Amino acid sequence: MLNQLKDNYAFAVIRGKSAEDALEISRHAIAGGIKNIEVTFSTPNAADVIAQLVDEYSSDDSVVIGAGTVMTTDLAREAIAAGAQFLVSPHFSADIQTIAQEACNLYFPGCATVTEIVTAMEAGCPIIKLFPGGSLGPSFIKDIHGPIPDVDLMPSGGVSIDNVATWKAAGACAVGVGSALSAKVATEGYTSVTGFAKAFMAALEG
Repeated sequence: MLNQLKDNYAFAVIRGKSAEDALEISRHAIAGGIKNIEVTFSTPNAADVIAQLVDEYSSDDSVVIGAGTVMTTDLAREAIAAGAQFLVSPHFSADIQTIAQEACNLYFPGCATVTEIVTAMEAGCPIIKLFPGGSLGPSFIKDIHGPIPDVDLMPSGGVSIDNVATWKAAGACAVGVGSALSAKVATEGYTSVTGFAKAFMAALEG
């Protein structure tokens, strides 16, 4: 599972205005080539969205459905019960990591300092989300990889079509892309999500 997530490389961070909005953004992102789907708990009925997507893509091993904005242990349990295959939060929680490990799940916490990163690594988190990525910048990854070369870092926030190749070159093991994915839905419809996803994945090849 971890290898599949890294191979897919891009995570679509889905913050739907409604459950149906989240489903449509997710489906169109997948159609455009972004196969890691992170449904955030800021989305109404997020657990139901996760469960439906897990069911819809159960026959496609390349698609991985997970949960984002997992702020509490209750949300972690709810996400796992819905079928989420990974958990992401904007912070590090030892309690969420314990729940993930007990369920043989994957937890990617948000960190912004060396101390936070090392704490999450020592707890067994396999990927550390750099958040907010836009504030930290690609050079932060190079700086961290100097003393800690083996840590897998995934920026979220501040990743765009224009800079995703720079993040990859800096050593990011994956990237998360959020609001830009659905920025044109209101004016151009959900097909704009597919178009963005295709352009984003093409930009990865830089």
